[in-house]
Amino acid sequence: MTEDFRFNEFRVYQLAKELHKEIFEFTKKFPRELEYLVNQIRRASLSVVLNIAEGSGKNSDKDFNRYIHNALGSVYEVTACLDVAKDLTRLNYESLMVRHYALRKQLGSFSKKLRADS
Repeated sequence: MTEDFRFNEFRVYQLAKELHKEIFEFTKKFPRELEYLVNQIRRASLSVVLNIAEGSGKNSDKDFNRYIHNALGSVYEVTACLDVAKDLTRLNYESLMVRHYALRKQLGSFSKKLRADS
């Protein structure tokens, strides 16, 4: 049923969804006193996925591009949360940082394509 939605066509959506799942699993390792950070990073990660999905339903590529920019902002938020977590835990988050960098690049490229098409 979800294959009927436009966002499922986009590789960047699939990557965002994968990374959200990885963030969810990774944050299970956080100490209990960092629950505030767990909540924030999970919400920001989900926001990337949801902005891509919601934007794909807009009437124009210009409107869609605004949601892609919101998703990019959330990628930066996730990255900042990981940076804060680095200082508060001994967890290795490097692979997540690398993957979020790749997501950021894909979203940027997608945004350029949307601008060119509109």
